[in-house]
Amino acid sequence: MNAHDDVLNAVILAREDPTERLLILHVRPDAGRVADFEPGQFVQIGLPHDEPGEPGARVRVHKRSYSIASSPHAPESVELCIARVESGRFTPTLWALRAGDRVWMDPVPRGHFVLGRVAAEKELVFVATGTGIAPYVSMLRRWGPGERWSRATLVHGVRQPDELVYRAELEARARRDASFVYVPAVSRAPAMSGWSGLSGHVQFALEPERFVELTGRPLDPARCHVFLCGNPNMIRDVRAELEPRGFKTDTVREPGTLHFEKYW
Repeated sequence: MNAHDDVLNAVILAREDPTERLLILHVRPDAGRVADFEPGQFVQIGLPHDEPGEPGARVRVHKRSYSIASSPHAPESVELCIARVESGRFTPTLWALRAGDRVWMDPVPRGHFVLGRVAAEKELVFVATGTGIAPYVSMLRRWGPGERWSRATLVHGVRQPDELVYRAELEARARRDASFVYVPAVSRAPAMSGWSGLSGHVQFALEPERFVELTGRPLDPARCHVFLCGNPNMIRDVRAELEPRGFKTDTVREPGTLHFEKYW
């Protein structure tokens, strides 16, 4: 029996490698199903790390938090979209794992980046950079047209076109769902990439005239809630853009129309 076995409680079912820097993991808890969760919540994934010293020293588990991309309607495992941090202590080790390898996983998902405080008739604007798209994918997989919002727009910003994970799925959703608009934005597309979509940062898509051009609707705080997930610099810049336009940050004490979760 491995000394780590008693702290590991989940197994990797499968992995996908969209790029060298992006990894999608499907992780199943030993309990056989994922505890109930709301789209937008996260789990921590942990890997054991032996303390230096005498043999038999206690095992520490290094943990990192990742938003769930899968739907609560598929509770046999969680899907996680992860970016590699070359200088990090965790993701380079995670990259070495394969199907069948074991990890530690939170028994119960957690987090407050959910839709519980948003009325069903509202329009939603989901803004993400990089792997910050994961909670929105979970929401879109959970709810179909007309089930949870009147209209939804997803703006996803990346550096390179191949980093647009879930692009095919989201384009297919936009084709069959008139209430959903998908706006991918690429900030550093190579000249020979063939990229013909929006070039620049996600903030460009939120400029008043451009937003109407892209979506056919104004970005109006009277009927829209905006969710931000990803790079803290993006969140800072978008808040600075939207707050003067009437959007108010949602807090525990004061309901608002601007919600965010930082990924760093």
